[in-house]
Amino acid sequence: MQDIDWIVLSLTLLFIVLYGVWKTRGSKNVEDYIKGGNESKWWTIGLSVMATQASAITFLSTPGQAFHSGMGFVQFYFGLPIAMVIICLVFIPIYHKLKVYTAYEYLEGRFDQKTRTLTAILFLIQRGLAAGITIFAPAIILSAVLGWDLITLNIIIGFLVIIYTVSGGTKAVSVTQKQQMAVIFAGMFVAFYLILQYLPDDITFTKALEIAGASDKMKVLDFSWDLNNRYTVWTGILGGTFLMLSYFGTDQSQVQRYLSGKSLRESQLGLIFNGLLKVPMQFSFVFYQFNPSPLNFNPKAGEAIANSNLETIEQYVKLEEQHRFIEERKKALIFEGLTPENVAQIQEFNEQDKELKEEAKTIISKADAQVEINDKDYVFIHFILNNLPKGLIGLLLAVILSAAMSSTASELNALGGTTAIDLYKRNTTIEYSEEHYVKMSKWFTLGWGIMAILVACVANLFDNLIQLVNIIGSIFYGNVLGIFLLAFFIKFVKGNAVFIAAIITQVIIIAVWYIDWLPYLWLNALGCGLVMLLAILIQAFSKEN
Repeated sequence: MQDIDWIVLSLTLLFIVLYGVWKTRGSKNVEDYIKGGNESKWWTIGLSVMATQASAITFLSTPGQAFHSGMGFVQFYFGLPIAMVIICLVFIPIYHKLKVYTAYEYLEGRFDQKTRTLTAILFLIQRGLAAGITIFAPAIILSAVLGWDLITLNIIIGFLVIIYTVSGGTKAVSVTQKQQMAVIFAGMFVAFYLILQYLPDDITFTKALEIAGASDKMKVLDFSWDLNNRYTVWTGILGGTFLMLSYFGTDQSQVQRYLSGKSLRESQLGLIFNGLLKVPMQFSFVFYQFNPSPLNFNPKAGEAIANSNLETIEQYVKLEEQHRFIEERKKALIFEGLTPENVAQIQEFNEQDKELKEEAKTIISKADAQVEINDKDYVFIHFILNNLPKGLIGLLLAVILSAAMSSTASELNALGGTTAIDLYKRNTTIEYSEEHYVKMSKWFTLGWGIMAILVACVANLFDNLIQLVNIIGSIFYGNVLGIFLLAFFIKFVKGNAVFIAAIITQVIIIAVWYIDWLPYLWLNALGCGLVMLLAILIQAFSKEN
């Protein structure tokens, strides 16, 4: 990192924080603080919804996932268009008609207070955990760049977000997210342009994707029913639809974005706009088809080897030589042409390289057991630090940190608002002023911010950060979605039946996840179907009318 990179990074983040505080100062009522005064236009809503979803985890994990495992994981998004249409036609009109502050407020009118409270608590648990992961993700980046302690970085990043989120509420989140998305789009355009420029002169982007296909990186469609396969067309359409319905339709961090809309139409257009604009970050992996890649992308791994004994260093150097030989042979075969024989040879080399990387992980662990050997989330940051010119490194780091801040701000804003409205205000017997509830929302937001920092400080890398967030969501989302679908469509089911069914369902889903019986995307469909079936059966045998 050069001085110019520090200047670009610091000024970008400082501007976003100060702009958010200045632009939204003086919110004195709940309508302004939680719903942003219902002034948001459709493009603000769309960018805000998108910024909430596109956290730093997206920019860290998708390139690494594509590099290591190919593009099969994009099947996860196949349910998105279906979910968007259903939410626009069903969920948003109901929320706007009832003028609710939170999605869970609707459930009390339809069922009862305890069902509303239970659903809000399920949201708070899963989103509170996820908020910690969204802080942890950028801390990894700065730790790799600066060599700073992760706990210190978690605290710094968390409090940067807390400053303007507590100050201005929903409006602060929305206005800063427009600036953050501008930074993100600019940075992604620059990164994608540079990737194309770094390709060999006679290799087009289309040709690069064809070459990636020869390495089994472009197998997007998998129609198998193998439950051991995490990503298939069916998990994307079925499990993915339920996950997207739950996330965009019942998760307050998203619902709060379009509840701030000026009208029903503005909210619907904003959500559709978000569905159409997705940044294809995962294609950055094509760069490493023609350029050297390390045995392990985590820079700490190299440091651990360098500081180990001579025997360990020699073992690792030998693996690196074999790795470089394989990369050179693959590159030579690519330029010879993708004949069936060459494709078969490339795939054989890929398998040999996987074995080398597994051996390298073993050696790294022996050198330093504290170093994270799972390097999927370091692929994109390695590209940034080693291949971008001065100034642009700072811009791309600002992109990732902006994404982290925007997503975390939405989460903390929703957590604070839900706690204030669905738990505190609803369960207190004294009627307080508007200013009191705004003040309590700020205190709850601060509290959840501190909790997210604590979660980030004890978090460890999972198989992949984006998978970890989706797993956390999948454990709770299906149950919550089923409760809402019962509320919308199954009119004879009452509150007691839903409440009991929801508790039983949550216990079963946690057990199914723990024994690893189903891929996590299927948990969304299972949870939704199970809570609906149990509620209907309990109601059928109940004396409650």
